[in-house]
Amino acid sequence: MNKNDQVFNRRKFISMAGISAAALMVSPRFAFAAEQGKDRKIRMGIVGGGFGAGFHFHEHPNCIVEAVSDLRADRRDILMKVYKCSKSYESLEKLLKDPKVEAVFIATPAPDHARHVIASLKAGKHVLCAVPAAMTLKECADIRDTVQRTGLTYMMAETTMYRQGMISAKKFYKEGKFGKIFSAAAEYNHPGLEVLYFENGKPTWRHGLPPMHYPTHCTAFLVGLTGERLKEVSCIGWGDDSPMLKGNPYNNPFWNETAFFKTSKGNPFRVEVNWKGALQEAERGEWRGDNMSFYYPQAGSHQFTLVKVADKIGHDDAGFQHKANTIEAYEVPQWWKTDMLPEPMRHDSGHEGSHTFITHEFIDALVNNRQPEVNVYEAIAYTAPGIVAHQSALKGGELMKIPSFDK
Repeated sequence: MNKNDQVFNRRKFISMAGISAAALMVSPRFAFAAEQGKDRKIRMGIVGGGFGAGFHFHEHPNCIVEAVSDLRADRRDILMKVYKCSKSYESLEKLLKDPKVEAVFIATPAPDHARHVIASLKAGKHVLCAVPAAMTLKECADIRDTVQRTGLTYMMAETTMYRQGMISAKKFYKEGKFGKIFSAAAEYNHPGLEVLYFENGKPTWRHGLPPMHYPTHCTAFLVGLTGERLKEVSCIGWGDDSPMLKGNPYNNPFWNETAFFKTSKGNPFRVEVNWKGALQEAERGEWRGDNMSFYYPQAGSHQFTLVKVADKIGHDDAGFQHKANTIEAYEVPQWWKTDMLPEPMRHDSGHEGSHTFITHEFIDALVNNRQPEVNVYEAIAYTAPGIVAHQSALKGGELMKIPSFDK
């Protein structure tokens, strides 16, 4: 596989017949046609009985769940029940020896992702992996190099890319409605995360996890939309010297981190990841363009908002004249009801309807021998900026360069 084949241009839209006009306007690549290999069945292995149980592989007409795995017997039982699978393994290592398994979904703890992905690729398996891609820049490089060396398919299961509001944003961007996006912002608030720090008195992998080591639910809102890369960052962290943060394996002193990125287009992008405080849970983005802006709801609301440039002159509350742009509510379509998905998967799913889209994108990429939207280069472009942002926060907000992994 040459380099041009490996680097996927997400905005290359291929015409397909027999799909709805609504789905076509977003991206015909996601509509369920799969004529090229419609009878092919991908035999999946599912690894991780927590998060891994929510992705509906058994409903995809081009997929068979061949085997499941978890270190815990109770979670193996859950996976077997959910995916109607009679074969289970006590470890990933054992599952990878199964010659019938051709692809795996890695839904293991985040610090294990790079090691498990690389082992799976070396075993000859295609890989779908939960976020984030890696914990260090070296791991990012190692994953990329292994994908290049093996020529196998890698996809990161980034839910932001297939949220119903994000699908609408991608439609707007494709149609040029934003004009030029000159700034953006995203936030991921998960207050109360400390309840997941310990289980049965023992620390879990989440204990003290740096917020910016879990950045992809934010970074994908911009990088996944426009394709620009995050090139520089200054990040500020907040901590309160809580005893709960003491002794964490990451040596992380912060509950919350706010990063200010400069993109490859010279645009600003603000990202907040917050674990503690008077916060409402949120995963949201906003994009500001010179023709139109689009805003995810604020926490506690379900109202999406469009702001459009208008020629009407208005007055502010001090009496000064200004352009009176139009502000209107936007009802996000339920894209999961359309033929962007195979019929058995046209139902709501986790993370704003994204889980079924992730499953279909991975399976369809394998069936049709193409790169998935969130391939290895995109996955690292969402992940690596957060790793550098945390380093900046540890240095009091020092402006730092973000390396590129696109080659």
